Order: sequence, then structure tokens, then C-alpha cells
Amino acid sequence: MSKIRKLQRRKSNPNLVTLIDVLLSESAKNEAPVWKEVAERLAKPRRLQAEVNVSKIEKYAKPNEYVVVPGKVLGSGSITKPVKVAALSFSEKAASKIREAGGVCMKIEELLKENPKGSGVRLMV
Repeated sequence: MSKIRKLQRRKSNPNLVTLIDVLLSESAKNEAPVWKEVAERLAKPRRLQAEVNVSKIEKYAKPNEYVVVPGKVLGSGSITKPVKVAALSFSEKAASKIREAGGVCMKIEELLKENPKGSGVRLMV
């Protein structure tokens, strides 16, 4: 049994378990290592999952770029670039700041359907 599968068995959220399964299968099918990395990070304990502030997205992301956060996006700081952000969850402030800047907030599943090859996706942790 793989390391990801062992970690996944400990998850009690059925939606998260399904998401990890889908990410792993799409990663293998489309030869997209970014989705495997996202699945690995989501399978870890919650205390080790990413918490990224919008200021970090502002600093490292380019305009109109896809950013995936395998965890939660928080609202500290400001953002001026229109960025498409996919995450497990968003704080209310973070979502409003991203939308005010002309960006898009989406779930990881939505980004996976939109871009199954994972090309041009920046992983932020």
C-alpha cells in the first residue's frame, strides 16, 4: 500500500477521500505530477496542510495564472492581480479580496476539470 493511501485511510471526510482518489487517478491518466503532489499534501494531517495568505499569492503569482493551494487561503494582506485560485477552502475575507481584484475562487475539483493536464498551474504552500 502506498504512503498516500495509508494517510488517506485516516481521513474521516468522505469528500476529501474522494478528491484524493480523483487527483491520483487523473495524475496517472494525464501524466500530470502536480495533481499527485496536491493529493499527497491533502492526505497529510490537517495541521500540516497549507495556509496561504493572499499577500503570498500577490507576491509570487503572475496575472491570470492558475494557483492551487492544497489547504486554506486566508485574507491577510492585499491582492491586486487577477488570479485564478483553487483551494480546499477560503476564508470570507480572502474570497472577497480575490474577487475584488478580478480573480476567481474555485474548488480544486473545478480546476482539475478545467485543466486536467495541470499545465501552467502554480502550487503554493
